[in-house]
Amino acid sequence: MARDPLDLLYGSLDLLILRTLAWEPMHGYGISNHIRQRTAGVLEIVDAALYKSLHRLERQGYIEGEWGVTDENRRAKFYKLTPAGRAALRAETSAWRQYVAAVDKVLEPA
Repeated sequence: MARDPLDLLYGSLDLLILRTLAWEPMHGYGISNHIRQRTAGVLEIVDAALYKSLHRLERQGYIEGEWGVTDENRRAKFYKLTPAGRAALRAETSAWRQYVAAVDKVLEPA
């Protein structure tokens, strides 16, 4: 009954994106690559899910996108956190840590 880590990813993708963008502005591929590298390849972000999340975060005012040019001289939209996004990141990080602590308590031997 082992679950694929990707099943858990969809509930936390917005948080992972916000945290990634806290480092620096990035384009979609850069965000996906950063998450993949930080998780040693455990989390692979499907493009459709990534861009759906980016558009949602942009509509919520948590990130802003601006067109630019990549290192490979390709046109791409670069996303950065807004002040509202930084506040959302703090709130979501706190909620996630509370959730993880609660799940850990259930998983501990009685």
